[in-house]
Amino acid sequence: MEILYLLIPLALVLMVVAIAFFLWTVRTGQYEDMEGPAHRILMDDDDPMIPANARIGKPDHDKPGGKADKDDGQPNVSNEDK
Repeated sequence: MEILYLLIPLALVLMVVAIAFFLWTVRTGQYEDMEGPAHRILMDDDDPMIPANARIGKPDHDKPGGKADKDDGQPNVSNEDK
């Protein structure tokens, strides 16, 4: 019976922490877009995640000569530049 003097306040404190955490997640916008990530995973990205001219040691096969042009806005990283 004496354990209830410990468990009831502990349960109340845990409940207050859980409610505070829930309110924080709502205020920071964690639940605003629930369907976006589910639809985004189904989208097919045609663009590679790593640009071809940023791959170290792999030539860019799309460009003549195997090198990327300097005017495409991407940094030219190759083993020759080092």
